[in-house]
Amino acid sequence: MIAGVLLLQPCLASDNFTLYLVRHAEKQADSKNPPLTQCGKARAKQLSTLLSTANVKSIYSTSYQRTMSTAAPLSNKQKIAIKNYNPKQLEQFSLHLKQRKENSLIVGHSNTTPQLTHLLSGQQVESLSEDDYQTLYQIQFIDKQTVLTQFMQPLVCSHNK
Repeated sequence: MIAGVLLLQPCLASDNFTLYLVRHAEKQADSKNPPLTQCGKARAKQLSTLLSTANVKSIYSTSYQRTMSTAAPLSNKQKIAIKNYNPKQLEQFSLHLKQRKENSLIVGHSNTTPQLTHLLSGQQVESLSEDDYQTLYQIQFIDKQTVLTQFMQPLVCSHNK
């Protein structure tokens, strides 16, 4: 389901680009800045595999451990440094992303990812619940048009692991 459209259609023309937005993977519940669970680590690795042919040039994450750990496998695989963004400044960040015109991965949170997706695409998206870790948004900017596609990243393990 995800591979056909997502991996074969990255924007390659100079003014065309694609943004991929995800919420961090599954996190532990034992601290204010929790690490990923084993399932979360597996999901982050799976995301890296899914985006390995998407011609990603930039990777953005909030400074939290769970978002950085979700972005890390793709960062390591593609040898791209993770750039931090402030989740309280989403309007400025959305303008930055549009001006850069680069295929990018943006890792955020259940409250910020739908909000940033809306700012970038101009389309409303449903809120993410605290148990929603599988949603992946693809926003393509093609010939001055914006195409938003929502995918479900298949589960790789049970949520409790």
